[in-house]
Amino acid sequence: MKRADKALFHPYTQALIDGTDVPPGLTGPGRAIVGGDGTIPEISAASILAKVKRDSLMIDLDERYPGYGFASHKGYGTRQHRQALDDLGPCPAHRLSFKPVALVGKQSA
Repeated sequence: MKRADKALFHPYTQALIDGTDVPPGLTGPGRAIVGGDGTIPEISAASILAKVKRDSLMIDLDERYPGYGFASHKGYGTRQHRQALDDLGPCPAHRLSFKPVALVGKQSA
């Protein structure tokens, strides 16, 4: 969100954020709205665009790193995803700071 905020060409009057907190460091004011993706049309639209982009990225990752099933689980921690992590270990696309990834290989240790 901070990268998107910094990339804007024009100032905004208020960032509408789906959630409980406004991230610190935005260039303008923000308002957090719990359940905003279900009640605020602008947040709903942004959520759809973000999910379409994420799905496209996951399909590309699936081609680059076969065996992880990115195209089917879209990065969610499904049983299939956890099994692939156990079998293959993390790939360069995995966030090593994410607890389920950081724990790979440590469950039986």
